[in-house]
Amino acid sequence: MSRSVRTSPEGSGQALSEAYDTALLDLDGVVYAGGNAIAYAVESLATARAGGMHLAYVTNNALRTPDAVAEHLTELGIPTGAVDVITSAQAVARLISEQVPTGSRVLVIGGDGLRVALRERGLEPVESAEDDPVAVVQGYGGPQLAWGRFAEACYAIARGVPWFASNTDLTIPGARGIAPGNGAAVEVVRIATGAEPQVAGKPLPPMHRETILRTGAERPLVVGDRLDTDIEGAFNGDVDSLLVLTGVTDGARLLAAPPQHRPTYVDADLRGLLTGQPEVTEAGEGFRCGGWTATAGAELELEGDGEALDGLRALCAAAWTAAGEGPCGLDGGKALARLGL
Repeated sequence: MSRSVRTSPEGSGQALSEAYDTALLDLDGVVYAGGNAIAYAVESLATARAGGMHLAYVTNNALRTPDAVAEHLTELGIPTGAVDVITSAQAVARLISEQVPTGSRVLVIGGDGLRVALRERGLEPVESAEDDPVAVVQGYGGPQLAWGRFAEACYAIARGVPWFASNTDLTIPGARGIAPGNGAAVEVVRIATGAEPQVAGKPLPPMHRETILRTGAERPLVVGDRLDTDIEGAFNGDVDSLLVLTGVTDGARLLAAPPQHRPTYVDADLRGLLTGQPEVTEAGEGFRCGGWTATAGAELELEGDGEALDGLRALCAAAWTAAGEGPCGLDGGKALARLGL
């Protein structure tokens, strides 16, 4: 089946940790939330690693350096080296380095992750539009980023300096809920200048290229919680994906997903790496998974019992088939309520 017309999650007779050589794991909403490990993440990753799967951590958050991310993961009980962390800061720094001479000054609107990545590529971070930068780079700077930093970006961009952004995620999950992400800050500068940045992070190709260059993965599996970054990034890179329901995506969003947002596999959490995935099969006018059968009419209907996730997988097949190349417009509220999702 072509990726462009995926109409159901796929099954796998092998544990995903055996079927793929490398897991490209998102962090926020997948491994941790608000700095604390998500349930089952530590144990599941340890088991996958012990079985020979290479674990790489791929994040759109450009604030922290790979060393800082690796240290945090190690503190959580997930032994990690900086070489196993790939950030959108690294991806955007490579993108800039391919367009400006070595040693060029780059105005940084963001945190240390950007500064370290720029130096790695032989570029000089600067703090003011008056420092004669040849590029502006914007990445997540945390909740304490001063408003005046956006003004510096605007001054430089107004002079014709090219603008780059690490990513455009509008939100970022935290311990207290969902907060504005770098995409929201990018919109501030976009509105003020009318300019458009070159973007490196997920779901765009520069991030996928950076990840493959740094990991050497041959059979990668993207693991994420966001449809519009992780899953779309896997789609753009023509690789398989696992959506875990520990972050921002819920059942309703998944049912409405257009083709580029439809994951290969769906599971509750990172324990899904350690098991095979159930097959979704056609059953008369509907689709069956586990003990559930789903059909699509004016609304999605669900019959049967068993694991709630099996019901969700069957619902996805019914919804995505009905939707074809577009998002599903069917009402799945009653069916999802029956599953408790």
